[in-house]
Amino acid sequence: MRSERLTVVVTRRLPEPVETRMKELFDVELRDSDDRMSREDLAAAMRRADVLVPTITDQIDATLLAQAGERLKLIANYGAGVDNIDVSTARQRGILVSNTPGVLTEDTADMTMALMLAVIRRLPEGMAAMQGGSWGGWSPTAFLGGRLGAKRLGILGMGRIGQAVARRASAFGMQIHYHNRRRLRPETETELQATFWESLDQMVARMDVISINCPHTPSTFHLMNARRLKLLKSSAVIVNTSRGEVIDENALTRMLRAGEIAGAGLDVYEHGTDVNPRLRALPNVVLLPHMGSATMEGRIEMGEKVIINIKTFADGHRPPDQVVPGML
Repeated sequence: MRSERLTVVVTRRLPEPVETRMKELFDVELRDSDDRMSREDLAAAMRRADVLVPTITDQIDATLLAQAGERLKLIANYGAGVDNIDVSTARQRGILVSNTPGVLTEDTADMTMALMLAVIRRLPEGMAAMQGGSWGGWSPTAFLGGRLGAKRLGILGMGRIGQAVARRASAFGMQIHYHNRRRLRPETETELQATFWESLDQMVARMDVISINCPHTPSTFHLMNARRLKLLKSSAVIVNTSRGEVIDENALTRMLRAGEIAGAGLDVYEHGTDVNPRLRALPNVVLLPHMGSATMEGRIEMGEKVIINIKTFADGHRPPDQVVPGML
């Protein structure tokens, strides 16, 4: 790389401490607006940058990468997932990709538990009654939900976040089950008191709550498809704080409307902000605007990881959080 400071282009507004530190270290272009960059603006940024700092809302595909300038050598993604970036094409063009793993584990696990409680204990319905002024006082049969204790929780994806969810759910007295690409080490299973299922079909058919905590990859797209959703008990609840593409959203909506699944808590959606309007209308569904990682602490830690990746690269070393196709 050239001896002068790297030109870094950031595609979205970041927390102020992160932007200030970047300004101190690099020749950085910050955004005045928090609007998403158009593809044309993104392509232009990739032509003038040494390092691009995109977010999960920026789809950097092969077509866009073909328009990148010769200067672009690192895409330092502000996010743990990299399904918004064609990592294989970037690698072929000599562009490294890094991400920010690990820092959002606890925040996302907290939100997973919040969604479980919100759906099973019917919190939005209670809030709506209070805000609408329709509450007539306590009643023995009003707003009856369920108890988390003793319920079977099936975790789909037992990585960092899945394990953090398991620890929290155990504290609520839930029974932990999981399906994962690779079985956990025996000592980890013992610590979590978790039961492994090699067959996802067999697991989901027996669970009271399903928590989606796996990444979106070609092999996990619609992993919870219509056939598999039909295996769930009619009393089951499904929660997703991972990636919307893992669930067939239209099939889920049909089954929720038909009462074939008791409820759902969703923080992510198959088509981004284009949420199925029929899903919005269901009283047994809690929808959040991708808030799983939305803590100030988490977002600043993400920025710090981005900065470390860029600084390490600028010093001539491999970024510590470099992503390669074999990891996906």
